[in-house]
Amino acid sequence: MLYLMLSQRLYFLLSLLLLAGCKVAEPTPPRAAAVLPAQYGPAAAADSASVAERPWREFFADARLVSLIDTALQNNLDVRMAVQRIEQARASVVAARGALFPTVSGVTAAGFDRWGKYTLNGVGNYDTNLSPNIRGDQRIPNPATPDYFLGLRSTWEIDLWGRLRQRRQAAYARLLATEQGRYLVTTSLVAQVASLYYELLALDSELDVLVRNARLQERALEIVQVQKTGGRATELAVQQFTAQMLRTQSLEQQVRQRIVRAENELNQLLGRYPQRVVRGAPIRQQALPDSVAAGVPTRLLLRRPDIRQAELELTATRADVAAARAAFLPSLTITPYVGLNAYRTSLLFQPQSVAFGLLAGLAAPVFNRSQIKADYQRATATEREAVFAYQKALQTGFREVHTNLSGLAYFRRAYAFKQQEVASLNRAVEASNSLYVANRATYLEVITAQRNVLDAELEATQLRKEQFQLLIELYRALGGGWEAAATNP
Repeated sequence: MLYLMLSQRLYFLLSLLLLAGCKVAEPTPPRAAAVLPAQYGPAAAADSASVAERPWREFFADARLVSLIDTALQNNLDVRMAVQRIEQARASVVAARGALFPTVSGVTAAGFDRWGKYTLNGVGNYDTNLSPNIRGDQRIPNPATPDYFLGLRSTWEIDLWGRLRQRRQAAYARLLATEQGRYLVTTSLVAQVASLYYELLALDSELDVLVRNARLQERALEIVQVQKTGGRATELAVQQFTAQMLRTQSLEQQVRQRIVRAENELNQLLGRYPQRVVRGAPIRQQALPDSVAAGVPTRLLLRRPDIRQAELELTATRADVAAARAAFLPSLTITPYVGLNAYRTSLLFQPQSVAFGLLAGLAAPVFNRSQIKADYQRATATEREAVFAYQKALQTGFREVHTNLSGLAYFRRAYAFKQQEVASLNRAVEASNSLYVANRATYLEVITAQRNVLDAELEATQLRKEQFQLLIELYRALGGGWEAAATNP
């Protein structure tokens, strides 16, 4: 009677502890997502069409550039590494999906036990061997009892609370996020190749300006030297014209080195060693669109890979939180086995040696749940971080589009003014040369006019390059250029 009462109280106590272990942490309240403005600015059109919806093969008109981008997408190492990250995430999905099903292992085991003389098994085996019901092949070997098993063992955790399904969902969301990461690498690569290409075109134009001005300055120096011989110019004038020519030649060598560096950077993006990059028409002859459609900001949610990647990462972290909460609940595990089991190898393959069994049990954390609590807190903090990362991606996307869109308008006007300045300074150079020959202008005025036109032409080239780079960055910021990665896995 006393034993029965103690057993009931012990069972009641264990039930209370099990229920206490099943207490689930309170879920994190939902947070509102960031809301994008209705348009990029007061001057932006409200049309939903976006230039980013054009494939990069159509967006870039230069056939040389299209060929370079195509080579980069095939050979670039960053793209190849992104593909391998997708394969890693796909393997994680396979592992998470496999956790929902039972694991079956083929087992071949052999061992022995030597039971003490005064143990239950030792006495039981000794007594069994003395029984008249035991045949010769049924006698248990003593004092060491072998144990042979050949068969299958399985373990299957029944997903009662969805913990394993949440982990599978998190793994699948991260797989989709890595695919978006590959698209992000692709858009960045397209933009980098195009940006370096137009930088090379701008450097070619700068080099052409410097070479042309160096020749003009060499001719001017020859004239001044002749004038010095005739007593019409001084040594100071000769040295000033010489310094002007040497400055231009120095700038020419610097530009040549910048061309080499830009070509090497571009070749690395193309996945090849340094070599000359074939270019198309000069940058001044490259066409720019008169207007660029940016669409509405909400299109960024569908177009930009970094925003879609951040959203999928947020989905994955929320599934991680759900799985961490489910870890507080008891888990049901089933462990069946079937096979051949005997204590003699000669009896192992007899039909009477077939053995099977099944064990099912619930297990729940009761004491020292620090690890589970820590996992839940870590998952919750990671989810909050993912929320902030998603909001930051939205803000970054809107900022980049707004900046590049306004920059295109401002730099278009700035380039037009700079062209007028260059034309005016060229006329000033012609006038200063004529006046200098007629002794109506000093050599300093000639040098100043030459330097001003040189600087203005270099600045005009830079402004033209900035226009193309702003257009490229706008195309990338709007989420354009990843279609090649989507169609060529």
